[in-house]
Amino acid sequence: MKSLPPEEYKVGPGAYFALAFAAVFFSGLLGGKEWYGVFDFTTLNGAFGKVVSKASLQDGTLTTATSAFRGSGGSGAMDGFLFALGLIPAVMFALGMINVLEHYGALRAARKLLTPLLRPLLGIPGTTGLALIGSLQSTDVGASLTRNLADEGQISENEKDVFAMFQFSAGAMITNFFSSGAILFTLVAIDGTAAVPTSIGACIAVMFIMKIVGANMMRLIVRFQTKAPVTTPAEGEA
Repeated sequence: MKSLPPEEYKVGPGAYFALAFAAVFFSGLLGGKEWYGVFDFTTLNGAFGKVVSKASLQDGTLTTATSAFRGSGGSGAMDGFLFALGLIPAVMFALGMINVLEHYGALRAARKLLTPLLRPLLGIPGTTGLALIGSLQSTDVGASLTRNLADEGQISENEKDVFAMFQFSAGAMITNFFSSGAILFTLVAIDGTAAVPTSIGACIAVMFIMKIVGANMMRLIVRFQTKAPVTTPAEGEA
């Protein structure tokens, strides 16, 4: 029996539901300690616990300080190994979830819905939609899903380069911004006015637009390199 190319498979209501679930699951919208947190990637991925890193006795009172399982003061390859160890659960969990969602047609629905938007905007197919959404919350999720798409031949090398540039600019934009930059919006000047004369939404919009600009700059570079003539090495050169 002759198999159909991926874009010709039928996309039913179940595939669109799987795509909607994936978008919410990887977006972080349901994050938190409420019951609906079970439908959020970051919540289910969890975090390592704390360990006691320092203890001191002051005036008869024992005081302790805690830190992550990596401890404090680490450096070099040893600390890098522990950091990489912390990435393994997120990557494996993300790949497992995307395989389940792909089985139910989420990627086919993404290709059909998002290709008309992402192709002219970034020059990438709609199948990258889930990786794009995931990259806004977690660099690990975006990288692992992109690698999976490349290994399956869903995106070309040039498309992977362009998409990597989109993710590299302001990586994990939503998570990093709200965990660090958003605190600045609560500061006020001496006269009581806001210290940051803009809104959170405006800052997010600027970052997202510049991600698109960066991706299109890479898109132009890749296009010019593709058109450049290939030179053969001279005789005797390696």
